[in-house]
Amino acid sequence: MFDHTKYKPFQPVAIPDRTWPNQVITKAPRWCSVDLRDGNQALIEPMSVSQKKAMFDLLVEVGFKEIEIGFPAASQPDFDFVRYLVEQNRIPDNVTVQVLTQARPELIQRTFESLKGVKKAILHLYNSTSTVQREKVFKLDKAGIVAIAVNGAKEVMRCAALAPETDWTFQYSPESFTGTEPDFAVEVCNAVSAVWQPTPQTPVIFNLPSTVEMATPNVYADQIEWFGRRINNRDSVIISLHTHNDRGCAVAAAELAVMAGAQRVEGTLLGNGERTGNMDIVVMAMNLYSQGIDPELDLSDMDKIVTVVKACTQIDVHPRQPYSGDLVFTAFSGSHQDAIKKCLDIYTEGETWEIAYLPIDPRDLGRTYQDVIRVNSQSGKGGVAYVLASKFGFQLPRWLQIEFSRIVQKRAEDTGQEIAPDTIWELFREHYLSDVHPVRLDSFSMQRANENGRESFSAGIRCFDEYLSVNGEGDGVLDAFVVALKNATGIDFEIMEYGEHALGQGADAEAVTYIQLKSQSTRYTGVAISRDIVSSSLNALLRAASQLIAESQERRVA
Repeated sequence: MFDHTKYKPFQPVAIPDRTWPNQVITKAPRWCSVDLRDGNQALIEPMSVSQKKAMFDLLVEVGFKEIEIGFPAASQPDFDFVRYLVEQNRIPDNVTVQVLTQARPELIQRTFESLKGVKKAILHLYNSTSTVQREKVFKLDKAGIVAIAVNGAKEVMRCAALAPETDWTFQYSPESFTGTEPDFAVEVCNAVSAVWQPTPQTPVIFNLPSTVEMATPNVYADQIEWFGRRINNRDSVIISLHTHNDRGCAVAAAELAVMAGAQRVEGTLLGNGERTGNMDIVVMAMNLYSQGIDPELDLSDMDKIVTVVKACTQIDVHPRQPYSGDLVFTAFSGSHQDAIKKCLDIYTEGETWEIAYLPIDPRDLGRTYQDVIRVNSQSGKGGVAYVLASKFGFQLPRWLQIEFSRIVQKRAEDTGQEIAPDTIWELFREHYLSDVHPVRLDSFSMQRANENGRESFSAGIRCFDEYLSVNGEGDGVLDAFVVALKNATGIDFEIMEYGEHALGQGADAEAVTYIQLKSQSTRYTGVAISRDIVSSSLNALLRAASQLIAESQERRVA
C-alpha cells in the first residue's frame, strides 16, 4: 500500500520579497531546554525523580538560562518536581524555569499553585490552532479557537496578579503553527497580546512550533518572517521556535528561522522528543561554534553530556549523531586518514582550525586525536601510521608506511574486523622488532681511519650459529659496516632508505632507526631500537641484512 497519491503538497507562504536568505547568524539565540517536559513525555518510561534531578543539574551546568521543567497541572510527578525545585531552592538566580499549561482555567490555576514562591518563571500557555485540529479534533471555528486562547490569557493575568512576588514572563504557543493559516496565527497571537499588553521592557514570547514538520526548512523560515512582519508590537515580542524532526530537518529549519528573525530556540539535548524527536540543541549550538560564534553553552565535556542523557532517557546515542556520537570524528577511509594526518602534522596550536574532514577540533568536546583514526580493511597507510605515531611514538617514513599498511590490511581482510591499536603494535613488533634473526650483532668497534674522515669498523656477528669477524672502511660507521658485511658474505646490496628519530624526550630517550636495503630487485626492511643511535642504526642494518643473508643461504642449500 505504498501510495503517494493520498498526500498533498504543502502550500508555501507567498512572500516573494523574503529577506532571510541574505541574513547571517552572528550570535547565539536564547536557548530553552525542554528535556524535562517535551523530552520526558516522549519516553517509554518517564524519568524518575532522581533522573530529573540529574538532568536539571546537567542543564544548569551546561549553561541554560531557561529550562522548561514540566507540565505540573497534567502530572502529579511533574507538580512534585516543580515544588521540589522551588522549596529546596535548587533554581539558580540566573535560571528561569518554564512550565507548560493548556489554556483551561483549572489547569492554569493548578500550574500557578505549583510555582508558589518561585523567584521568576515563564508561564507557557498553549492551545491548538491548526486547520486539522480545529476541524477534526475540537470541531470549532476560528472564533472558538481565539476565545480559548484569550480566556486562557486572561486567567494567566488574573493568577499572576495574585503572586506579585514572582517575576513573570508570559509565553503563548499556537500549537501546530506550521499547519495553521499564517494570517490566523497572527490573529490569535495578536488577540493574546492584547490581553497581556507587552512592552519592550516586559516582552511576551510567541513560540511558533513546528509541532509536526510538514515542509522544507525554507518554508518554515518564510512563515517566521511573514509572522514577524505582521504581528503587532514587534519590539515587544520575542519570537521563539520549537521544531520537530519529522522530515529530518529540525536543525536546518531552526537555523533558517533564526535568519528570518526568530530570537529564541527551544529544543533538547541530543534531540530526544516525540516521534523522530525535537531539535538537537547540541547540534545547532555546535554548528554556531564551528563558525566562530560563541554558542553561550558549555559543551566541552561531551562524554558527560551523553552519559547523563542516556542514563535519564534510556536511549542510546547513535554513533553517527553529529558532534556527540562515538564515531563522528573517526575516519576509516585511507584517503581521509591520510589527509587528516598530513593536516595534523603541520597544525600549530593557536592557529585557525583548518583540518581536512574535521569541522571542529575533537579536543574541544573532550575527545582525543586517538579517537580520530581507526583502522579496518578500508584504511590505508595514513591511518596505520597515525596510530603508531599517536599511540606508540613511531614516525614511520613513507616507504615503511606503505609496506606495513599492507600487512595490517591483510589482517583486517582475513578477520573482517576493525584492527585495534594494540593489534597494530603487535603486528609491527612481530614483523620488525622480533629478536629471532639468523644474524645478530655481538660486538663492534670503530675509529677514524685517516685524515679524510673515513671510518674503520670491526664487529663480531653471529651468523647461523657461527661467529664471524667482519671488517670494513667507509664514509661513516654505517657505510663501513655495509662494506664489512659485503666482504664477509660476498653478497652485494645497498642502502636505499634510512630514517631515525627519538622515541620520547630527555637524555634517556631511546632512538629508533628504519633502514631499507636493496639487493638486485628485492628490498629488505630493518627496524631497531636502542638508547644509543649508533647501535640502533647498526642493528637495523643487520636486521635487514639478515633477511638477505638467510635467503642467500637457502638458495645455496637448494
